[in-house]
Amino acid sequence: MDGGTLYSIGELARRTGLTIKTIRFYSDRGLVSPADRTPAGHRRYGPDAVARLALVRTLRDLGLGLDTVRRVLDRDLPLGRVAAEHAAALDAQIGILRLRRAVLLAAAGSGATFEEMERMHQLATLSEVERQRLIDDFLGSVFDGRPDRTGPAAAVRRSLTPELSDRPTEEQVTAWVELAELSLDPDFRAGMRRLVEDHVAGPPDGAAPAPPRPDVVAVTRDLVAAAVSSAVDPESPQAGLVVARLTAACARAVGHADDAGLRDWLSDRLTAAADPRWDRYGRLLARISGWPDPEPLAPAIDWAVRALGAGAAS
Repeated sequence: MDGGTLYSIGELARRTGLTIKTIRFYSDRGLVSPADRTPAGHRRYGPDAVARLALVRTLRDLGLGLDTVRRVLDRDLPLGRVAAEHAAALDAQIGILRLRRAVLLAAAGSGATFEEMERMHQLATLSEVERQRLIDDFLGSVFDGRPDRTGPAAAVRRSLTPELSDRPTEEQVTAWVELAELSLDPDFRAGMRRLVEDHVAGPPDGAAPAPPRPDVVAVTRDLVAAAVSSAVDPESPQAGLVVARLTAACARAVGHADDAGLRDWLSDRLTAAADPRWDRYGRLLARISGWPDPEPLAPAIDWAVRALGAGAAS
């Protein structure tokens, strides 16, 4: 087709896939101009109109407004700059839509009331500063205002702090909403505070002072994991050997002799840690922070408590 060929608006519509009405609208707005008119006043467009309309269609499909499209076509705005700015705007919109979808899915999955869904929405749309304030309030309650910034309490506090990325996935947003709701539960806060106090407090009565020690819950999980996975009966002689290793390890960790006092203290400590909400918090924390899901604590703790009780009774 040579450069002098002109197209009617109908021919232009067939070549571009746009409707005649749309082309006429774009033409009236100055996005594409007719090269000539017939004696009857019908518009005729040159070959460049095909490429121009293709670009208009692409930019409009990408969400650019007509004024911006015109300025790009007229070279008043560099296309690269417009594309970058629009991509950034779309990122923000995608983030908002992701938040909304996460809230709706969470509400649908939990059968939430209107008030509960509104609460979820508020938690999901908190700013970074507001999220940090909520977590600081939760951890401040859990750690009872402890000023320690370098010792055991500080290390535990850091390990319990979620870090939501600037561009979270829907799964991370959903996990954040659940964790935020859990952190606002007064009963959960009280239970967490007891766990923290047990971990950072001194050893059982009669124990020698010791340096910062491993968490006995983690020690228990590591030592009884094989017994749990092998379905060892916690009241069996084989379990007794595991308990002996466990109490010896905890005695070293807390600087206490392996006696009945330590066994009772350990059983109480593990019983306090058996709250299923602790596993839930750990799982949500991992998802928010992009870590692998942790192994649940409950099976190991339940097994150890039963084995300790069986040993004490024998």
